[in-house]
Amino acid sequence: MTETPAPPRSSPLHDRHEALGASFTDFGGWNMPVRYTSDLAEHRAVREAAGLFDISHMAEFVVAGPRAAGFLDYVLAGRLSAMKVGKAKYSLVLAASGGIVDDVIVYRTGDEHFLVIANAGNRDTVAAAFETARATWAPASDAAAASSTTADAPRSFAFVAGSTGLTVEDVTDRFALIALQGPEARGILSSTPGVEITGTALDDLGYYAWTDGTFDGAPLFVARTGYTGEDGYELLIPTAQAGALWDAALAAGADRGLVPCGLAARDTLRLEAGMPLYGHELSRDIVPAQAGLGRVVAVDKDAFVGKDGLLSGPADAPVLVGLVSEGRRAGRAGYSVLQGDDVVGEITSGVLSPTLGHPVAMAFVEPAASAHGTALTIDVRGTRIPATVTALPFYRRNA
Repeated sequence: MTETPAPPRSSPLHDRHEALGASFTDFGGWNMPVRYTSDLAEHRAVREAAGLFDISHMAEFVVAGPRAAGFLDYVLAGRLSAMKVGKAKYSLVLAASGGIVDDVIVYRTGDEHFLVIANAGNRDTVAAAFETARATWAPASDAAAASSTTADAPRSFAFVAGSTGLTVEDVTDRFALIALQGPEARGILSSTPGVEITGTALDDLGYYAWTDGTFDGAPLFVARTGYTGEDGYELLIPTAQAGALWDAALAAGADRGLVPCGLAARDTLRLEAGMPLYGHELSRDIVPAQAGLGRVVAVDKDAFVGKDGLLSGPADAPVLVGLVSEGRRAGRAGYSVLQGDDVVGEITSGVLSPTLGHPVAMAFVEPAASAHGTALTIDVRGTRIPATVTALPFYRRNA
């Protein structure tokens, strides 16, 4: 008997999106806004002013307790124990084979307290990876664990509780996550009624860092991270206060060009910025070096999940490159990439860039065809479109 798939979940902000006239799509098992007005208008608003995204479909885990840093060093590709309290780090969950289970952002909220944000569709997979790793992890000695902590005074967001043992807790359902992105983001957040920054001031907050705050008395976690290629903030707040924060931010940004944005604009923005998307540029069949993420892996760690697989992986596997072309026809995911008459790769993501005005794409191609400036062609529904290999990202904001 075939099981009926569960209906998609709705964000705590769903009623707001409906009132704003959003169109919806099923993404990672969630019914999320894909656009409100037009993809192009929303994309340009983020590049020129600001956009507000509901990203409550993302999954959140708290890893806390003795040796939490050492555990994350084992279950993730990076060296999280070296990160200072108050900072964030991009990392990867790997399979034993070395393939990518998910990409995550980790925030150190205390000496042995961490917040891990994973992709919506991989929530259960990441939870299972953490649980499996707990069974195979051999913790370091007390002395080694103590030496990995930082000199910063412990800081903790309200939902991080102390523990007598290591805990990994899925807290996704307790919180909403809102992204405020664009050159006007700081001014808008600073002027949002009810928002108070109680930790590091926004003017002093570095990139890939976080600070404490409140919104109308509720705890507010403010991270200077994002997925658009622009500066901005990701705001984690208890679900009960999410609607009021959304409304307040939109009102504060009304005269600064702020608009609500859907997943379509988020995808074109991240593609211009050369940021990978799980299921396109990242998968269990791809190891980090293929996707240009070899730098994320701390290969000198004594042991971590996936290390043996990485060391024994093939040396001639396809690698991720950027492709630019002229005209208006863009290569899309699944389209073949050719060198002469030989198929040498496949597009993973592509779009007619709203910012640059010409087609851009990411593709996995054979190493021999991956050098910067290599001339290739894309098979766009039977038509050969000339393309040139270029370095990622396609777009980089002015500092």
